[in-house]
Parts: sequence; structure tokens; C-alpha cells
Amino acid sequence: MPDNSANNDRSAVSLKTVFSLPVIVAALGYFVDIYDLVLFSIVRVPSLKGIGISGPELIDKGVMLLNMQMIGMLLGGILWGILGDRKGRLKIMFGSIFIYSLANLANGMVTSIEAYAVLRFIAGVGLAGELGAGITLVSEVLHKSIRGYGTMIVASVGVSGAILANFVAKGFDWRTAFYIGGVLGLMLLILRLSVAESGMFKGMEGRSVSRGNFLALFTSRDRFGRFLHSILIGLPSWFVVGVLITFSPEFAKVLNIQGPVSAGNAVMYCYMGLVAGDLASGLLSQLFRSRKKVILLFLVLTVAAVGAYFSASGATAATFYVICGLLGFGIGYWAIFVTVAAEQFGTNLRATVATTVPNFVRGMTVPITMLFQVVRKPLGIENGALVVGVICLAIALFSLSRLQETFHKDLDYFEEYL
Repeated sequence: MPDNSANNDRSAVSLKTVFSLPVIVAALGYFVDIYDLVLFSIVRVPSLKGIGISGPELIDKGVMLLNMQMIGMLLGGILWGILGDRKGRLKIMFGSIFIYSLANLANGMVTSIEAYAVLRFIAGVGLAGELGAGITLVSEVLHKSIRGYGTMIVASVGVSGAILANFVAKGFDWRTAFYIGGVLGLMLLILRLSVAESGMFKGMEGRSVSRGNFLALFTSRDRFGRFLHSILIGLPSWFVVGVLITFSPEFAKVLNIQGPVSAGNAVMYCYMGLVAGDLASGLLSQLFRSRKKVILLFLVLTVAAVGAYFSASGATAATFYVICGLLGFGIGYWAIFVTVAAEQFGTNLRATVATTVPNFVRGMTVPITMLFQVVRKPLGIENGALVVGVICLAIALFSLSRLQETFHKDLDYFEEYL
């Protein structure tokens, strides 16, 4: 009889490694990150009313605060990425969570729109570092045969932070909700003290290799192509979240949905779908032993979910929320998308790319929503959204075709540039 004990031992070791402390800590960090990111959108109205803002200014000031947060994330993505390659993955995980935890606590104390704006910018800078640093660390700590499981756990646990944010915002005052986010982040700092730095990063110490040179991404056609296409495959995610979910109450009216539809519930169901999607995409990438095939599959699922969304005329609110969940499932390749970006580059540029790419994709929400605003006026809200969606999906499919498969790629190498 064949002896399966060795195989069983290897499976046990692999499973134990996947649930190791670096993976757990990275997952919890992203959980707190998403909690804060979504919390602001949920408590925007009550928090603005709480500091004396009312009427049309609720939208105007809300957009301004969101833009301040987004600018912070864009700049923070570059900052933390560079520091991650120069100073280490763990240091930016400490720094980023410390900054946005303090910003969260201070957000609960604001009394003016000016202070709120400054704190949302600071929070955005802090929020920018978590996902990229976590994915980079997990990708480098785990063996290439199982790193897809690790990044799957980080993303699926992380996006569930949106579900907690929705429940906390409904059950507590908006100031208390911010305090809870700040305390969660500071508690996580203690857990991070036991995590070791990536061995691949340590391997760069004492070697004459350029690290974290953001401009190097633009000095080579090959590097720029890999960087750009890594960003563009994520466009459909923020078309769904930034247009279809954010403006779900308006779409529900046009589609004659039976019953009230709230953006908060649409966000919750979408992120519930995202949790399931990230789990499924991670498992499938291991089963198919391919990142590209899984992203292609989920892009096709997104097309189907968008079709169901616009075919839901006259449906009940419950059915509409289910479709929001399907949309979330379709864009649930977020972890795989960031992993692909990390795997495209060498150790001396990996954190820079893995941190900037998701934040640049988030920043693409601005041109996506601007385009939607332009085309919806002559075409209407439904056709305008469809046009924007087709453009985003077509670009993502083209960019996916331009990237190399990275499932089996050995990540212990350097990018060569001057």
C-alpha cells in the first residue's frame, strides 16, 4: 500500500503556513482599513449634520471630504510603496495603521468642516498602505504553490470590514463608530509586534540594488506596460462600486424597483458578495493554477451581473439587493488582481507596485464617475452607465491579455534599472 503519511504531513504544514501570523495580521489590517474606508460613506450625512452642515451642502461638502480622502490615498500609495521597498514591509504596516487609527479617533472629535477635511486626508494617507504591504508580505512569506490561499484570506477577511461598518453605523452614534475603528487599529498594532519581516526583503540588505524607485516604472516601456495593465484590470471593480452601488437608489427609481433601496444596504450586500468572490477566486486560482484564467472568469461573471442589474425592471428590493451581491461576487477578484500586480515585479519594486496599484485603481473612480456624469445627460442614467461599463470592461479584458501568467513565478529576484 502507498504511504500517504508524507503527503498528509506536507498538507498539514502547508495549511498551518497559510494560517500563519503574517497572514492573519495582514488580513486583520485590511479588515480595519475597509471598515474605515466604508464607514465614512455610511456616516457621511449624520456626521455632517452633527457639525452643522445641512441642505445642499450635505452633498457638496461630502464630495469634498471624499475627494480629500482620495487624494490622501493616492499620495499615500506612492509614499508607503516607496518606503515599503526601502525600509521594509512591516514598517509601513505599522506606520499606516498607526496614522489612520489616530485619524479615526480624531474624526470622532471634529467640530468643523475644515478639521474634518484635514483628518480625512490624513486617514486616506494611512489607509493607502495596508493592502499593498499585506499582499507583498504574504506573497513573499508563503511558497508560490500556496500564496494564492494567503492573499485570498487577506482579501476575504478584509472586505468583511464593510459589513461590520454597516452594523456599527446603525447601532452607534457616528462619533462612537469612528472611535471603534481607531481602537481596533491600535489593538492590531500590539499583535504586529510578533510578526517577522519578509526574508526576500532582508535578502536585499547590504546589496547594491536600487530600491523603491517609483520613477523607474516610467523609464522602461516594459515596466510601464506591466504597471499600467496591472492597474487597468481593476477598472470594473470601481465602476461597479462607484456607479452602480453608490447610485443604487437613483437606479432603483429608474428601474421601478418595488420598495425602498438604500445605498448603505446596497454597499453591505455588494461587500458580502465580495467576501464570497474573493474566497472563490482564491480557491479557483489554486485549482486552475492560473491567475489570468480566474480573472477572465470573474470579468465574465461581472458582465452577467451588470446585465441582470439592468434587466431587473419592476423587481422587488430584495431581488435588487441579491443582484448587488452578485455584482460584488463578480468583482471579487480584488485579491487576485493585487497579487498579480505584486508578482509582476522584482523584490526591489514589489511593495511600490502592490501599494500604488490598488490606490490608483481607487483613484480611477474620479474619471469613471466624471465620464458617467457626462454621458448620462444625453443618453440617460441607464444607457450612460452601460456605456461606461462597456468601456471599463473592454479595457480590463485588453489589459489582462497583455499581462503574463504569474502563478508559478519565483518572486526572489530584482528589477534591473539605473
